[in-house]
Amino acid sequence: MPNFLLVYRSQPYTAADVSPAQMEESMKRWTAWITEGFTNGWMVDPGDALLPDGRKVDVNRAVTDGPFVEAKEVVGGYSVVTAPTYEQAVEYAKKCPHIDDGGHIEVRQTAGLPPPKG
Repeated sequence: MPNFLLVYRSQPYTAADVSPAQMEESMKRWTAWITEGFTNGWMVDPGDALLPDGRKVDVNRAVTDGPFVEAKEVVGGYSVVTAPTYEQAVEYAKKCPHIDDGGHIEVRQTAGLPPPKG
């Protein structure tokens, strides 16, 4: 069965924009969704949240600090799920708390390449 990468995108925000109560409620919903995924066998890797800083390496191997001011959205994290079809992977994404928190999710099927030998 193929794997799908769920990429969590949202508008830029800071921790000050989220109250402790909102954060606690969000974490409860995330924990429930991830637990459901593992219990039902469709969650492969819950992934992780991404910190706001980053680096960009271009074709010339030049490194630029990020995030970038011109960014209209940020990638906040990722998960990997398994599903028989894109449609089913999208159904899992629709249940994700990230949607309720105002974000959106990019669903991408992985190529399924084997790991290198040796």
